[in-house]
Amino acid sequence: MPTPGLDGYAPPWLKPEHDDLAELARDFFAKEVLPHAGRLDRQGHPDREHYLRAGELGLLGLSVPEQYGGGGGDFTHEAVLIHEQTRCGEGSLGLAVHSGIVTGYLARYGTEEQKRRWLPGLCRGELVGAIAMTEPGGGSDLQAIRTRAVLDGEDYVVTGSKTFITNGGLADLLILAVKTDTGQGAAGISLLVCELSDDTPGFQRGRLIEKIGLHANDTAELFFDEMRVPAGNLLGSEGGGFFQMMEQLPQERLVIGVGAVAAMQRAVELAVAYAKERTAFGKPLIGHQNTRMVLADCATRTRASRIFLDDCIGRHTRGELDVATAAMAKLWLTEGQCEVVDKCLQIFGGYGYTTEYPIARMYADARVQKIYGGTNEIMKELIARVL
Repeated sequence: MPTPGLDGYAPPWLKPEHDDLAELARDFFAKEVLPHAGRLDRQGHPDREHYLRAGELGLLGLSVPEQYGGGGGDFTHEAVLIHEQTRCGEGSLGLAVHSGIVTGYLARYGTEEQKRRWLPGLCRGELVGAIAMTEPGGGSDLQAIRTRAVLDGEDYVVTGSKTFITNGGLADLLILAVKTDTGQGAAGISLLVCELSDDTPGFQRGRLIEKIGLHANDTAELFFDEMRVPAGNLLGSEGGGFFQMMEQLPQERLVIGVGAVAAMQRAVELAVAYAKERTAFGKPLIGHQNTRMVLADCATRTRASRIFLDDCIGRHTRGELDVATAAMAKLWLTEGQCEVVDKCLQIFGGYGYTTEYPIARMYADARVQKIYGGTNEIMKELIARVL
């Protein structure tokens, strides 16, 4: 069913294979994950079985080359998966990080041995992937990270901590940003691939962080106390980590934008349907001018956002998405998500503030979009630099 205001519009990159993928993803989320939503919220993390089932269906690593167990597609396929997950209201599985970010780092910077070692497990769902940049007190300032990695023989010895790590509670494979040279600023940052288990010496998972939204998605603190990581797990070159992260952040911000637009579409769909069913003062809500004006604004913002997003997706698949444009997308789309969801919640009146209706959860889930992936204040700074 098309979103009101998007009738007749289709992304210029859309092909029949994307429609088939969308249908498969919708069925998976609706039939196999959403029935467990209440339990997943209470336990604070997704089920490993759902990662395994997603891998079995071929929904993980869609842009990973086939020789490493992936789907052999590109970012458009990842975008379809993330869009369908958000639009149906499933928020437990950290697929945006697992497939939208982690596999991309390994495919781009990994050696042949590293790709064959880790990518198939991620694509099968046997490994859950995460990336750890943020530290307590560090926020979006990646150059200020303090987690140290000192080369000792055949291993790096890692000491430090990370926080707000999506998938951190379940992660088996972690891309970890560390300082390998404290005297070199950005040039002293490297990326290590850490194979984790709860009995890994020197590694400890902290608490699952309680959040105002995204309750079923595990977000954790991670601690490292002289944890040894084989030197062969260095991703790319020593000292190249900051530049690798800067190169990959446009895709991460585009992933966030995909979720933002999907949420906007869902909010408009829910609000329009409710406005047609609910009556006030003797007629349906949609018969009142104020309601119609609000919905018109939301539908227009959603359509413009969808078109901007699809332009960015097209640029990214052609290798043309620059840092400033990705920052614009992250900024404008997440601001739009919060605005549209808020306005649509108001259509529901008091019911919008109850967990009985999905719009309430969408409101809580939306707020973090303006924070992670680089705060929106940082996005404005990145944009201003090119003006």
